[in-house]
Amino acid sequence: MKYSTSLFAQILHELPRHDFARLVVETGSERHSKGFSSWDHCVGMVFCQLAQTQSLREISDGLAITCGKLNHLGLTAAPPKSTLAYANAHRPAALFEGLFYAMLAKCQRAKPGKAKKFRFKNPLYSLDGTMMELCLSLFPWAEYRQAKGAVKLHLLLDHAGYLPVFAVIEAPKTVSEIAVAKQITLPKGSIITVDRGYCSYALYYQWHQAGVFFVTRLKENATYRVVQERPIPDRGTVVADQLIELTSVSGQRQCPVRLRLVTVWDEAKQRKIVFLTNHLRLAASTIAAIYQERWQIECFFKALKQHLKIKTFVGTSLNAIQIQIWTALLALLLLKYLQFVSRCGFPLCRLVALLRLNLFSYRNLWDWLTDPFATPPEHPPYQMAWAF
Repeated sequence: MKYSTSLFAQILHELPRHDFARLVVETGSERHSKGFSSWDHCVGMVFCQLAQTQSLREISDGLAITCGKLNHLGLTAAPPKSTLAYANAHRPAALFEGLFYAMLAKCQRAKPGKAKKFRFKNPLYSLDGTMMELCLSLFPWAEYRQAKGAVKLHLLLDHAGYLPVFAVIEAPKTVSEIAVAKQITLPKGSIITVDRGYCSYALYYQWHQAGVFFVTRLKENATYRVVQERPIPDRGTVVADQLIELTSVSGQRQCPVRLRLVTVWDEAKQRKIVFLTNHLRLAASTIAAIYQERWQIECFFKALKQHLKIKTFVGTSLNAIQIQIWTALLALLLLKYLQFVSRCGFPLCRLVALLRLNLFSYRNLWDWLTDPFATPPEHPPYQMAWAF
């Protein structure tokens, strides 16, 4: 049976509109606006992500050729290209950032209770960043190296559902990895895994004092002394399990606590890998597996770049780029929410591809997610007429 609204309209209905209205007032995004509302702007940028349009003109034309189907989206007309360009440059990206966190809360409530990969109950997070290269002649504010420009996305990934729970979008020279890590407040007892780019003894001690456990790689030039040799299993890849104290001047001053070194043998690359942690109770093999799980954030970045639009941009200002990346993260949360609620069996890549081709199909969204290839009946099923 044909549905009364398009799939795109039903997806937009899942956005928290009350939070959106509150954020419009708090951020002042419609101050001095002349007919182009923040909702019009949001719909255009979410359409950019789900339809994977290549320019502002494609956003405008793609919405304009929908043959009168815009009223269900809350639009009266397709936004002009120049209006979208001005809004991306001047309207605050904080609106989309706030909408992202509001949608995140909705996703966390809908997240199914899946079987955990690890036995421990501690929340597990990964922190990392990824670069999006930019043309320096078009983005002069994004200078990264002598002849290169870039913008960097710093992201904290919650491994329960693989949801992004914290993000910072800035030019690489504006804020460092360690500065971003110090902004994050993690719940006591949680475990965070980072690579060697976040090596800071002061940061490790800050996490230790807050009751947060970390797992990372040891720097090659780190100096320490072994305090205790711990027993290792007879089988497996664990080579050594040791308690250490840092012996460098900066290490003793910034992190005056005992840490743990776990050394494992990497058979594939024929090398030893040394992990550093402040967790003293978990098995050494579990420490190595936690760091291996950090690869999920790399997979997240790969999915974000391949299936949503953050490798090329429709604006040249930092504000426009921030809006586009925040809407990409928002669109990803919408897709995750659809997977959580519908128990959709499609992987993210296939769901994005099918949805892009059916945005303005008039089908029930939840029936479509169950079987997108089914042909809906032209008429409702027969119902028995009651005789009175």
